[in-house]
Amino acid sequence: MMISALFLAEGLAQLGCGIGAGIATIGAGLGIGKIGGSAMDAIARQPEATGKIQTNMILTSAFVEGCALFAIAACAFLIK
Repeated sequence: MMISALFLAEGLAQLGCGIGAGIATIGAGLGIGKIGGSAMDAIARQPEATGKIQTNMILTSAFVEGCALFAIAACAFLIK
């Protein structure tokens, strides 16, 4: 009885880690999509500022991707 409760708790913890990694991935995807869409809108409004907008877009996307990668790695390390 006690051993099955421990296996259940461990399984639930692993499920939570998997769900956390999935939520981090979805959040990063939504964030990068929002960044790209807003950058395209800004470039359409001001084509002369394309270089500055693209640079800021790439930097911001990299920061979002880095946070997502950190969250996924943390969840992966917590699984086992």
